[in-house]
Amino acid sequence: MSKIDELFAQLKSQNKKALMPFITAGDPDLESTAKLITAFDELGCHICEVGIPYSDPIADGPIIQASYTRALNQGITVDAILQTLESCAPRVSLPMVTMVSYAIIYRIGLQEYVRDVVQKGVSGIIVPDLPVEEAASLAKICRQHDLSLIQLVTPTTTRERAKRILETSTGFVYYVSVTGITGERTALPTDIVENVTWLRENGDLPVCIGFGISEPEHVKRLSPVSDGLIVGSAIVRRVTGCEDKSQLIPEVTKFVKTLLDAME
Repeated sequence: MSKIDELFAQLKSQNKKALMPFITAGDPDLESTAKLITAFDELGCHICEVGIPYSDPIADGPIIQASYTRALNQGITVDAILQTLESCAPRVSLPMVTMVSYAIIYRIGLQEYVRDVVQKGVSGIIVPDLPVEEAASLAKICRQHDLSLIQLVTPTTTRERAKRILETSTGFVYYVSVTGITGERTALPTDIVENVTWLRENGDLPVCIGFGISEPEHVKRLSPVSDGLIVGSAIVRRVTGCEDKSQLIPEVTKFVKTLLDAME
């Protein structure tokens, strides 16, 4: 079992759900990234999703895109990001997952990338631009290294294709709550409950919901029907808006605590 498998087995036995904050690696800097991961762990978050900045993200909205651009303009590299995650790994219990473009993995090499992230303490990868039809090679390598390959299901994914994704994913399935890009929303689609319930009934993997979750009310509504919730843009916006770095951790953790409290 991977570290993520163990986590969800434990949460299920306790009738609890996972909260996964997302941050962009290197925004505003890698020192802050490490501090945020540590703070999330101390706060009681269950997984931390770390975005690897990429010049042409396919699903990210303006807030996360802008954070990627800022990090890239500072000369951020994959090696530097993984070294930062490696420094965090011994200090935190929560699994770390990277959101990474397949273009980055392909350029480095599938075997090399998987081996490197596992050595650095990463427990899973989300590859949003890798369709299930082309995921077999990477999925095989990930299984060999107990690295979870988390794939996405969207509201427009057919049931037949969703079954293929359920069969080839490991760790958990990422359900995209809305059609479109990441970003904060005041209202979420009404079909989320139906679609997530179907996924949980037709597969053995936990199903976690992301995209658009930005306030405690969303957490209260969706926690009962999912295995976990992913919050990205709402956190990245608070990182971006904090001009005083000394207040970055307190401001972000204050918000994240409201989400954790809403899960209880």
